[in-house]
Amino acid sequence: MIPHVDIDEKELLLQLRNGDALAFESLYLRYADKLSAQLFRLLKSWNEVEEALQQLFVKVWENRENIDPGRSFQAYLYKIASNIAVDYYRKLSKDKELSKSLLRQISLLYHPDNLTAQIQADEELMRTIDKLPPQRKAVFKLCKLEGKSYAEVSRILSISEATIGDHIAKANRFIYNNYDKSIFMLSLIYATSLLD
Repeated sequence: MIPHVDIDEKELLLQLRNGDALAFESLYLRYADKLSAQLFRLLKSWNEVEEALQQLFVKVWENRENIDPGRSFQAYLYKIASNIAVDYYRKLSKDKELSKSLLRQISLLYHPDNLTAQIQADEELMRTIDKLPPQRKAVFKLCKLEGKSYAEVSRILSISEATIGDHIAKANRFIYNNYDKSIFMLSLIYATSLLD
């Protein structure tokens, strides 16, 4: 496997353009979590995020020969993510009733009366994160909550980027399986009740 710290991004992009699967994997590990967070903010569904992330990296692989190593790869990825989100909502908007309902629900998420429910959901998420093993929790908080790169976390914790990727994947699965979604659902039910 490519040592992530020793090869700079420009070199990885050049290797990717030549069809190097290991360079592709390395770039995936660098950006998957940041993109997941961005996609979740746009799509509000982890199931949709997983599908969109896969779609995004398929596009990267299919268009690898056109990638310009001299330009920001992160900006390129975020542009693709944004386009995928726009396409997702465009498909939803074909059903006008669904579109109206979606817009009402999104506006209610920011309604002051819904703030307490959102705070409860956030607190439950933090309690779930606190149940992670200490090293995994440290990795998760540094990457997901503080937005640090795998390289930065690797230096801080003196562990490899591959180990960081493994911790993040396992933390995501644990949180998904152990987060008390009923609190989040209560906030949605409360928001929906405001429509009546």
